[in-house]
Amino acid sequence: MASDVKPTRSELLMLKKKITLAKSGHSLLKKKRDGLIIEFFKALELAKNIRAELVDEYRKALQKMNTARAVETDLALKSLAMAVKDKPIIELETKNVMGVLVPKVRKGGMQKSLFQRGYGYVAGSIKTDEAVLAYEKLVEKALAAAEYETVLKRLLEEIDKTKRKVNALEKITIPRLETDASYIRLRLEEIERENFSRLKHIKARA
Repeated sequence: MASDVKPTRSELLMLKKKITLAKSGHSLLKKKRDGLIIEFFKALELAKNIRAELVDEYRKALQKMNTARAVETDLALKSLAMAVKDKPIIELETKNVMGVLVPKVRKGGMQKSLFQRGYGYVAGSIKTDEAVLAYEKLVEKALAAAEYETVLKRLLEEIDKTKRKVNALEKITIPRLETDASYIRLRLEEIERENFSRLKHIKARA
């Protein structure tokens, strides 16, 4: 509260520095918030496209699998699935977006050759290979969708956090500092008037 502030020139100078710093921080945070919002909508557009592609890949993979099941028995397909030895490699990294660390998925070995799948050319059929390839593509798309949805979540959290800081500076910190500075200026002016009046009385008596 202003009444708790010492009405001194040094205090006023300190408050002016704090106000300048707070306004500079407020400006930077607003730019960061605006930049984050732009990045969020870019990521949102990509996420929407990937989600649509994911749904399309799932539909295709389901059709391929149903065809393979019609050609092979479920038991034969399970046996072929058990033959797969090499597991796909998924590595999580991070990238910096406007000061926010978001995940970046590095994926390898999703789409395999016939020999890498473990069952070679003899076992299975062309329809089985088509179904397997369709599901490999589906997994790749699912990982991409998961990556972008996590990016959206992180960006949204940071936008919310930055907005709270901007509002706190704009509506609480800066007005309070300016109120305190105004109070000190008024008190200093009042003290100067009192001193001037006192000096006048002293001269009049002399």
